Amino acid sequence: MTAPHPAEGHSMDELTAFGPDFVWGTATSAYQVEGAVDEDGRLPSIWDTFARTPGAVDNGHTGETACDHYHRWSEDIGLMRRLGTDAYRFSVAWPRVVPKGEGQVNAPGLAFYDRLVDALLDAGITPHVTLYHWDLPQASQDRGGWQERETAERFAEYAFAVARALGDRVTDWATLNEPLCSAWIGHLEGRMAPGLTDLTAAVRASYHLHLGHGLATQAVRAAATAPPSVGIVNNLSPCEAASDREEDIAAAHRADGHTNRWWLDPIHGRGYPQDMLELYGVDLPVRPGDLDVIATALDWLGLNYYFRNVVENDPDGPVPHARSIDVPGAHRTAMGWEVHAAGLEEMLVRVAREYRPERILVTENGSAYPDTVGPDGRIHDPERTAYLEAHLAACAAAVERGAPLAGYFAWSLLDNFEWAYGYDKRFGLVHVDYATQKRTIKGSGHRYAEIVRAHRSRAERAA
Repeated sequence: MTAPHPAEGHSMDELTAFGPDFVWGTATSAYQVEGAVDEDGRLPSIWDTFARTPGAVDNGHTGETACDHYHRWSEDIGLMRRLGTDAYRFSVAWPRVVPKGEGQVNAPGLAFYDRLVDALLDAGITPHVTLYHWDLPQASQDRGGWQERETAERFAEYAFAVARALGDRVTDWATLNEPLCSAWIGHLEGRMAPGLTDLTAAVRASYHLHLGHGLATQAVRAAATAPPSVGIVNNLSPCEAASDREEDIAAAHRADGHTNRWWLDPIHGRGYPQDMLELYGVDLPVRPGDLDVIATALDWLGLNYYFRNVVENDPDGPVPHARSIDVPGAHRTAMGWEVHAAGLEEMLVRVAREYRPERILVTENGSAYPDTVGPDGRIHDPERTAYLEAHLAACAAAVERGAPLAGYFAWSLLDNFEWAYGYDKRFGLVHVDYATQKRTIKGSGHRYAEIVRAHRSRAERAA
């Protein structure tokens, strides 16, 4: 099994498939870019705690300063304008707005996002707000975190407060970003905050994340005065068997349940997959009416895509007893992830056919490569550019096959704190010199700007 070169596959000419209202954006998250972790009343999150745990993050890095976006947001909006994008997906930091996870709203913290939203709108850029991108207040974790129902209920209260403050101008909302990572990687694998390795804790956390999503969706709709469009963001990957052996095919089905179906079925009113319930062997803390809340109707579905998962049976390994293998001859990013643009097309088409979302947004897609600043001060990153082109072409092919794809957000606007990998892995369209905070648009960023301009020009000619 071999992988194509990232520039191969569908032609960029197919981008004509995108309609005139297609949204072009970039994305970040609060802990990865903001810094200012102890300013204006913000209290620690679980990521502040985890990053200070010896050995948890490469090189002992933390998000204490990150990209200093908290102070440099105006400059960063200027970069968005240079890229020509019309939307910016960012997350609100729960520990900045409700520092203790419950109770009083911190007005200075909320005011930061108020200023940011106004400035984005003044620049002609639509804010897309994500309410939770993994930075649970540490005080909430001390009370049990996502293992406890209370956290889902407090999350809805926080969502109501944010929507009441910003919902007269913000119309595009996501409740959760990648709950799989919060539950499985944070509670089962221990590689993300809060750093647990407990299957029961992970399954309970997954359930309360879903419940929090449903409650927060209802809260946003109750609080916002501008008609809100609410969705959730899942990271999805096609799961393929490494061979035609029966046990590998079964392993791929389990991996798909763990990675995709567990996260998609409940929010679409199908309940939790029975095969996975049996595999996990953990009773869900369901109360009457919960599944209806979890399945509260979505206005759109967010899909984050980075790689496919090729697996073989691993009966002695952890759930889902499916070991990922390296695909021979595959092109890989600096993360070690296979470049496989066809997987994005596959997931878009599959989700469209099986779950019938009204709209889909690719809310994250991007690649890390080691960047070098040339003698001319420029950053030439042809691999990232090829990755971008191939995955946009895959998006266009999915649209041609009927996927209701309404927008694409490149991950990421800026190089940033890449969680347990620290600052060594660079995903940005814009290079950040962390010592000076100097921003430089990379070659891939300039190429993205060209693509956006070309699409906009075609749309204007066709109007």
